Amino acid sequence: MTGILKGESVVPHTQNAQLRHGLYTPEERVRRDQTVWTLVQGVLAPVQFLVFVVSLVLVLRYLWIGEGYMAATGSILAKTFFLYLIMVTGAIWEKVVFGQYLFAPAFFWEDVFSFLVIALHTAYLWALWTGALTSVEQMWLALAAYAAYVINAVQFILKLRAARLQAEAEEANLRANDPNEVTV
Repeated sequence: MTGILKGESVVPHTQNAQLRHGLYTPEERVRRDQTVWTLVQGVLAPVQFLVFVVSLVLVLRYLWIGEGYMAATGSILAKTFFLYLIMVTGAIWEKVVFGQYLFAPAFFWEDVFSFLVIALHTAYLWALWTGALTSVEQMWLALAAYAAYVINAVQFILKLRAARLQAEAEEANLRANDPNEVTV
């Protein structure tokens, strides 16, 4: 989002690609560290993962022995609720940190894949609501949604690791360039 203002290029809330060295600019890192939405995401992500694990067990149990449809269905609904909640709060987090609700350059592909995850979970809700699929087909659709969720979760974990490595490298660089730092 660049614009023209009296002949000058306007740089929005996020830095342009040429100024970005790593996942976050210094300004974005400050916003990330200061917003409550970072904590919200940090709490919701492991809660969603725990709900996913329980639900996965219940879905597999239903597919394996044919019992527990209501428990499996309830767990899928809970997982879907947490997915929607983390997506909405994640969009708010992106707006605060990067200046746009979704598809910030640093998280573009994670957001793209998140929409596949949401589409599959929403397709499950549609199938449940309309009865368009049998109970077994619904569970297989839920497993497809869960497989996409795992891939998306790995994407985000890799981004968290990249952010940590970036911060460590920048800290080491600052220490190396500090004239007051004494090395032994």
